[in-house]
Amino acid sequence: MKVIIDLIEDIRESISNAEEYTVTAGLLKADPDDVNRLVYAGEAPLNRWHLDDVRRELIFEMDGSDARVTVGALIPPLLIADMDVMMYVLKMDVNAQYRNMEIVGFGKNEEMKQYLLFIKI
Repeated sequence: MKVIIDLIEDIRESISNAEEYTVTAGLLKADPDDVNRLVYAGEAPLNRWHLDDVRRELIFEMDGSDARVTVGALIPPLLIADMDVMMYVLKMDVNAQYRNMEIVGFGKNEEMKQYLLFIKI
């Protein structure tokens, strides 16, 4: 389970808070030959994010729009959030079928200037 403070620390360490990076979903699937192994299955841009104070989650969303979440728009409001907000769980809504997906890891693509949030589907 990843929380906001994990995200902030990883972005700082891996890409030095580079504001131009877009935040992208990285899709992982179980390997049919080895269920303990995950295989990269593609990526998709994230369009929006919001804090859900009731569920105590930071939720990223894909809505098919041209909007893109960037590190420059995401990190500053999180840095000034209260300490209890830093412990909100990271989740993602991909579509009607895949909602409330837990983010299992982070990555980056320096060439494409993407910061990846991995989910297992």
